[in-house]
Amino acid sequence: MSDGPRVGPIHHVAIVVRSIEGALPRYRELFGLLPEADPFDFASQGVRLCFLPTGPLPAARIELVEPIDEALGVARFLATRGEGLHHICLTTDDLPVELARLAAHEADLIDHGTRAGAHGPVGFIHPRTLSGVLWELLQADQPEQSNP
Repeated sequence: MSDGPRVGPIHHVAIVVRSIEGALPRYRELFGLLPEADPFDFASQGVRLCFLPTGPLPAARIELVEPIDEALGVARFLATRGEGLHHICLTTDDLPVELARLAAHEADLIDHGTRAGAHGPVGFIHPRTLSGVLWELLQADQPEQSNP
């Protein structure tokens, strides 16, 4: 039995869009969500990102993800699946330990170590592990970064 959650809270829910500029007005109109900063390129992942806080930070965010490199994964995702949910990101207090624990429980990890994410070190869990959803874990105690 567990002593409680090993991960959480939700940091963001990522939505793949064809165009951030095209999507932003609808998020503003329907939900009143405004970007926490200007959209920025995360070149190593071939995407442009924009984070929309759902309340005063550290509230969960909606992350809009626009592919900018047609050869990388998010562009392929958009081409095959269209716009929509890409992943859910949870925080953890000790990312390397949590990745090792998940591997010991036979989770199918995309990252066995950490990689740079938009808000600090992250690791991804393959969708086949949990009901077809891609999960991202974010090291919680890192200072927030806005432009990797």
